[in-house]
Amino acid sequence: MGVLGGLWADLNDLVLPADCAGCRERRAGLRHGVCPECVAALDALVPRPVRPTPAPPGLPPCFALGPYAGPLRETLLAYKDHGRHGLARPLGALLAEVVATAVGSARPLALVPVPDTAAAARARYGDHLGRLARHCAERLRVAGWPVRVLRPLRALPRPDSVTLDSAGRAAAAAAAFRPRSARLGPDAADAVLVVLDDIVTTGVTLAAASRALLASGRTPTVTAVLAATQKRVPA
Repeated sequence: MGVLGGLWADLNDLVLPADCAGCRERRAGLRHGVCPECVAALDALVPRPVRPTPAPPGLPPCFALGPYAGPLRETLLAYKDHGRHGLARPLGALLAEVVATAVGSARPLALVPVPDTAAAARARYGDHLGRLARHCAERLRVAGWPVRVLRPLRALPRPDSVTLDSAGRAAAAAAAFRPRSARLGPDAADAVLVVLDDIVTTGVTLAAASRALLASGRTPTVTAVLAATQKRVPA
């Protein structure tokens, strides 16, 4: 879709009634598909450290915007499962807030989104986390952070985690990722390495991705996600 197609979608948001991604209510005058009340609820969330219990081996410190509930949960579902790509920009901006809180001060960053399998990308209307990472990086650059988005990992076929229990998730994640090359390269040598995902549940996926990065010669400093399941308690 070209530039005019994107503009037409934005204009439709402003003049036609649509379902709010955050509360599913039919509203007119939506911007990026979210009503003012849900925007306010999302804006009120404060990034904080979270930690699964028990935490899987190899999981770096993790920060989340908020619990996987309410408007945050519904907006993520609308984006991932219903193809509402216009939400990538505001969700990416929220993820940038999590990264900034996790790292603490402006410094060179290397953002590594957890890769999807080919099957998951097809089911979710494309590389949903890659889009979030690009918008996250854009927002951080505007704020003065030197940022690169790197894709040093590839995802191997595995079952959908929704169908698995905790033991099954751990087993599937253990062999889920492989480095694309031996190292990340000199461009990321001095950057803070941040692993990105949308949701943390047991932490096994983030831990597996972090271990794969260790095999490529780099140590992830932190992980950043938008939502943590309510089983997770703030650290």
